[in-house]
Amino acid sequence: MTEKEKKWMLDLINAIGNIENFMGKSSFEDYLKDFKTQSAVERQLGIIGEVLSKPRNSESKLILSESEKIIGLRNRIIHAYDGIDQSIIWKIIKSHLPSLKMEVQKFI
Repeated sequence: MTEKEKKWMLDLINAIGNIENFMGKSSFEDYLKDFKTQSAVERQLGIIGEVLSKPRNSESKLILSESEKIIGLRNRIIHAYDGIDQSIIWKIIKSHLPSLKMEVQKFI
């Protein structure tokens, strides 16, 4: 793994950790009432998507299993921000973020 790829993996771990910290033990109802947390989480998801787009724009062979879906989510958050369904964001955080974290940790 190159130094650049290591940095990307650390950026992913940091963004995932930030989301975990922002969410704490919040319930879905708490999350829906907290616009600041929603905004912060969406920002970190955008960062994750941006980081995962970097390998495909370089000679890197580093590819994670759900990269394309995550990049698509990032594009939706950035470009179709008014159509974001918070229940989908919640499901991603609770169901998919832990597996992404484990996959990234295997690279580090």
